[in-house]
Amino acid sequence: MEELENILQSMFSISLEEMSAVKLMNRVDSKFPMNRETLLRMSSRWGAHFYVQEHEGQCIAHYRSLYFDTPDAITYTMHHNRRLRRQKIRQRIYVDSNLAFLEIKNKKNTGRTKKKRIPIPVEQWGDIYSTPESTDFIREKVWVTDQPLTPRLENAFQRITLVNKAKTERITIDFGIRFHNWLSGCDADVSDLVIVEVKQDGTLPSKFKDFLRDARVKKKGLSKYCLGMLLTEEHLKYNRFKDKIRYVNKLTDKNYKIKSLE
Repeated sequence: MEELENILQSMFSISLEEMSAVKLMNRVDSKFPMNRETLLRMSSRWGAHFYVQEHEGQCIAHYRSLYFDTPDAITYTMHHNRRLRRQKIRQRIYVDSNLAFLEIKNKKNTGRTKKKRIPIPVEQWGDIYSTPESTDFIREKVWVTDQPLTPRLENAFQRITLVNKAKTERITIDFGIRFHNWLSGCDADVSDLVIVEVKQDGTLPSKFKDFLRDARVKKKGLSKYCLGMLLTEEHLKYNRFKDKIRYVNKLTDKNYKIKSLE
């Protein structure tokens, strides 16, 4: 990815502080899976239209997320069953800045995603009930279940964040994705997969979507949480996700298998 890093270093940058104007906490998300070769071909067109987020001279950030679920995996199952209104609960660490948050993502039946979060100590990783603030946050914001939530799936990935010059949309580009399931102990590596997400506050025109269209990259919903669960845990519903695994295999020229079918 050296060529990609060189392209990013040549672009105008935007700082974390400047990104505060482009939070888009109430947004419409569109996902576009692709492979690394397609990403590299597209990247030469970014410079004239986008800023790249930079932190301490680095344009590629490192993330870790830990998703929480019930024993019967209710948040996964709601997604599988195509419930339009659903939630995901996770902790996230921004590795480069050593900042951690407890986050709740709410998907509305309008297609919008609204995220709520609070800062947490990094030492709280794996436990969302260890402080009164976190416990109250969960009790107040989680509507999907009254059952205790336990850590289920951890992922680690790298991310590039772009912002258009008008600051009306943000693009996240995730790659190097790896999973570890806290329940099964199984791991999965899908590091050749790239998940691009275009995040807009409304339906304004998107130059990045024009680039995706030119590259013949199709819009296709793909949750990292659901993908990781499919690959690392048995006894889950999977029928409606079969096509997603086939699509990932086609993009990456791999042979990933649903854990329940092994």
